[in-house]
Amino acid sequence: MNLNATLFFQMIVFFVLAWFTMKFIWPPLTRAMDDRRQKIADGLAAADKGKADLAQAQARINLMEANAKTENHSRMVEAEKQAAALIEQARREAESEKARIVAQAKQDAAQEVQRAREALRADVAVLAIKGAEQILRREVDAKAHAELLDQLKAQL
Repeated sequence: MNLNATLFFQMIVFFVLAWFTMKFIWPPLTRAMDDRRQKIADGLAAADKGKADLAQAQARINLMEANAKTENHSRMVEAEKQAAALIEQARREAESEKARIVAQAKQDAAQEVQRAREALRADVAVLAIKGAEQILRREVDAKAHAELLDQLKAQL
């Protein structure tokens, strides 16, 4: 192959590629970069406007806070009084509920003690009868047995 023909063919390919790039690839790239540049500029302008709006809003907020502090002072004092009254009322209700619960617990404990005593009396009576049976080595009839149990319950 001839070196001149190769160089000539490479030059033609290079110029065709350069023309193709300039005609079809370069314009969309420059358009995309210009659009992006415009979006960035718009974003910076919007950020500057947002900062200005924020400063104005902060100034309005400070003014409104100052007005609210002066107007709400009396309302806050009244609200504190109401809160103190509600707290005191809740404290009194809690104390009465506490007393009621303690009284109920004492009553339940007394009932439980009474039930335990009754059960203990019945158990002691049964044990006493069994002991007496073994000592006497004779069997007590059911009627006598029931009477002895009732007497022992009454004595205990």
